[in-house]
Amino acid sequence: MSRRKQVTPPRPLAVGDVVAAHSVDLGEWTAAQVVRLNADSQTAAVLELDWSGPEPSSVADLGDVAPLKLTHHSWNGTLSFCNHEWVLPRSHKVIGATRLLHGGPANSWASGWHLGDQLARQRRWDRGVHEDPVVPWKVECTGEKVNELLSRPAAPRSEVMHLTIRDIDSLDCAQLVQRFPALTRLHLSGRLGLLSHADDLCQLISLQRISIVDLLGMTKEDCLKPLRVSELESVDLYGIPAGYASVMRKTWHPEIPAGTFVSIHRARKPEWVEENRNNPLRDWDGREQISATTYKRAVAQYRTTRRAVIEAFAEEPADTRPARMEEIGRFYGEAFNQLDQRSGFIETVEREELFEALDHIMNEAEALHGPSVENARGSLISGVESVRDW
Repeated sequence: MSRRKQVTPPRPLAVGDVVAAHSVDLGEWTAAQVVRLNADSQTAAVLELDWSGPEPSSVADLGDVAPLKLTHHSWNGTLSFCNHEWVLPRSHKVIGATRLLHGGPANSWASGWHLGDQLARQRRWDRGVHEDPVVPWKVECTGEKVNELLSRPAAPRSEVMHLTIRDIDSLDCAQLVQRFPALTRLHLSGRLGLLSHADDLCQLISLQRISIVDLLGMTKEDCLKPLRVSELESVDLYGIPAGYASVMRKTWHPEIPAGTFVSIHRARKPEWVEENRNNPLRDWDGREQISATTYKRAVAQYRTTRRAVIEAFAEEPADTRPARMEEIGRFYGEAFNQLDQRSGFIETVEREELFEALDHIMNEAEALHGPSVENARGSLISGVESVRDW
């Protein structure tokens, strides 16, 4: 049975409402006004206010407020006005309503409300500080780096609240939680890497936002439990095991009216993982402008090109290999010309990914058969460039 589309925000929210939230960047509370609500896109157009101070209980506590105008970096006096998902985070509160401070639509979109971030940047800029400061509560690193850190005995780093880890091949969540026990935001992304002991993430009792992208290893038993991570207000999962996705969706959808935004997409079954682990175009599966048929044809062409390149490395004499690479490149470019003519799906991101797929093929061929002659890689790209329309 399909879910009935909501016509009002899951937490009470109306045009004109003033929302307050605590900002880590500012070290105090800040506020914003809801200017528009869109039921079709389920978004709220939110106008940040040029105010911060102690926790307010009503709009009157803000005094005379004005919209926040941005002049930092490349901003030229534009209002800090953006569309957000209309699920009001559970850490935010409506303190009343006032006349609309702006009447137009918002032309930008963001995931997460993050009130106070722009105001903090603007105030630093006004003081002449044009670089974002290094703060002890925010850490970004690679999976390799964090595993190196976790392998060495050390005291818990309770000062870290926001942690982003990229390019994860494997990660022990039990060790992660022991080292970073006070996290409020956790973003983990990988390349179909493995998370172990993911159930230990339930020990992060202050966690407000979690994002897991293209990582595996989690099971139904690893589901985050609302009674243990009761402050969680954003669950963003993408490219994760199907069983884990199912139980997380079932567990957290009832929490949406309490202020938890839930986005769970691209649940992966084991057979999909087996088929696509070495497929650099796997992110195209389910992408909005790419049909299932187009995706299958694209992957088939990628595999044809991969096979041709590896055969050329194995069988083609080194002195004639560049010419063969250029020929393979032309076939690749022409094949995707034909695919793109049908649906026009190749945009900037897809174009970059198609060239990255060629790099992936060349790296794999060189790993199997040794480095290519000097011009082989360039010849492959040259062949594509000579014919591509995308």
